[in-house]
Amino acid sequence: MSMKNALFGATALALIGLAAHAEEITIATVNNGDMIIMQELSSKWEEATGNKVNWVVLEENVLRERVTTDIATQGGQYDIMTIGSYEAPIWGKQGWLTVLDGLEGYDYDDLIPAVRAGLSSDGMLFALPFYAESSFTMYRTDLFKAANLTMPEQPTYAQIAEFAAALTKKDAEQYGICLRGKPGWGENMAFFGTLVNTNGGIWFDDKWVPQLDQKPWQDALAYYLDVMTKYGPPGATSNGFNENQALFQTGKCAIWIDATSAAGRVFDPTQSQVAKDVGFAVAPHASVDKGNAWFWAWSLAIPTSSKKAEVAKNFVAWATSKEYVELVGAEKGWVAVPPGTRMSTYKNQNYIDAAPFAATVLSAIEGANPDDATAVPVPYSGIQYVSIPEFQGIGTSVGQNISAALAGQTPAADALAASQATTAREMARAGYPK
Repeated sequence: MSMKNALFGATALALIGLAAHAEEITIATVNNGDMIIMQELSSKWEEATGNKVNWVVLEENVLRERVTTDIATQGGQYDIMTIGSYEAPIWGKQGWLTVLDGLEGYDYDDLIPAVRAGLSSDGMLFALPFYAESSFTMYRTDLFKAANLTMPEQPTYAQIAEFAAALTKKDAEQYGICLRGKPGWGENMAFFGTLVNTNGGIWFDDKWVPQLDQKPWQDALAYYLDVMTKYGPPGATSNGFNENQALFQTGKCAIWIDATSAAGRVFDPTQSQVAKDVGFAVAPHASVDKGNAWFWAWSLAIPTSSKKAEVAKNFVAWATSKEYVELVGAEKGWVAVPPGTRMSTYKNQNYIDAAPFAATVLSAIEGANPDDATAVPVPYSGIQYVSIPEFQGIGTSVGQNISAALAGQTPAADALAASQATTAREMARAGYPK
């Protein structure tokens, strides 16, 4: 498909018809690589429609804070918000988001079912997925070979610690492992939540009593602090997804456990110094082989407070379409297309040839089950988060405590005790159990 056809495909939704009523829409998004490409390519949409985009590009934690404040107050500052599978169903149920079913020409049946379901509530779709991800293990094949190490297809966390120990050379700025340390419910807690799950931990029991001071949380935190202190980079409490990606791409991490969406960049020789030496395996597990890999879908949603919903619908349909995927492939290379949202991407031979990780990523996304992610039954869904409105504040607070422990400012036991107390207080204030 040519770039012209990619731009003017069926899902472009009568772009020319909008040109007579040109508008400027404001889009809030995160400063991740795929969104930076979307920002660059949006000029194609602007040229075709006559509309303009005012971009507000923010660091992940800041984005979440800004859009949450705006949506809760119905501020109307943004016409399109970049949100995820946590916010979409909760905010949609509260009437804060525009329903995005029924857009003319949009191929809904091509969306990966698990991704579509994660952005829906009561049978209504409240955001269109831009890219989706699970988590997995990336590692340096050249370093493993030199040390006579073999990464299993399904590593354990005990093995990961052994590998990290063998591959750490801090005097050469070679760190055995890089993990998220930056505080935030979607930053360090995205990884740490999966570590808790696979150690047998839960956030709440069946009566909504917090369990953050129990042994699985203690085991997870002890492991995390041990490997990060011994084998991780300095200043790790400042490292989120983007910072660790930069470390890995410049050859400073032997192992990186993080989002599958990073694969397109670490395997891309135009972006990664180690592209030819990257291997991948599924996310590690500890005592429980469940909930060890997260699920997330960065998506585009339209708040009901927007006065430019029709133009906004046009943009989100374009940016999440099959034709947009073709456009990125043509402009940026097939390894760079947004992953994890459309089945057609994983049937496209161009993508299959460019992305050796494609099948593993699709399997990880399809296998991540937010409704069955814990060792024992729980009253909530979610893998690395809990699908209740209160979690955003709770997760942020706990993430700050975990980060303080990593920085050596707070003993591990105190960090968990404080997390337990704060969570119990917030749940009581919110009226749980309900």
